[in-house]
Amino acid sequence: QVQLVESGGGLVQPGGSLRLSCAASGTIFSINAMGWYRRAPGKERELVALINGDGNTNYAESVKGRFTISRDNAKNTVYLQMNSLKPEDAAVYYCYAYIRQRAGAPYWGQGTQVTVSS
Repeated sequence: QVQLVESGGGLVQPGGSLRLSCAASGTIFSINAMGWYRRAPGKERELVALINGDGNTNYAESVKGRFTISRDNAKNTVYLQMNSLKPEDAAVYYCYAYIRQRAGAPYWGQGTQVTVSS
């Protein structure tokens, strides 16, 4: 059994910052990619940022230069530092991890709401 538990969402004013965290727990042999996706009302889920086990990162164009993804492999935790937030960043943010137990599989967190409003 694997769980991804997210934290750090909330309400912030435009231009503000938030930091999301996601910790994986359970029977884990290794974790390949970890990252964040988001879904805004009426829109498809989209990739925000990914980081692999070597620390290589990939960002959506819309967040480059504002968001930073990082991970702590010892804690099986991924972070998303979000700066200069815009109203269009408001969405439910979902943690993602590709986790190997006997075989690899993708896992998702329950989602955390980020609201950007004055």
